[in-house]
Amino acid sequence: MLTIRMQRTGRKNDPHFRVIVTDSKRSSKTGNYVENIGFYNPKAGEFKIDAERAKHWLKVGAKTSDTVHNFLISQKVIEGKKVNVLSKKSPTKKKKELKAAK
Repeated sequence: MLTIRMQRTGRKNDPHFRVIVTDSKRSSKTGNYVENIGFYNPKAGEFKIDAERAKHWLKVGAKTSDTVHNFLISQKVIEGKKVNVLSKKSPTKKKKELKAAK
């Protein structure tokens, strides 16, 4: 199954990401992918993707990762609701709340 996801590149403390189409079984660190369709630079806030190729791969049956899905909605490549990508942990309790509970 094909997946559209991000692959981290760049140095330590200087992240850059490629938006790639890859087989979901392949590791992201191998460097093997089907096609590079864009990039994301979080420090500069740049996100660029080839909309035509992304639509093509989605028509073929590729799935998107949650983060790429949200970026595609932001860029108006696809329509829909954004997906929550934050962890579902309960919020941490402060020391004062713990003492008051006892």
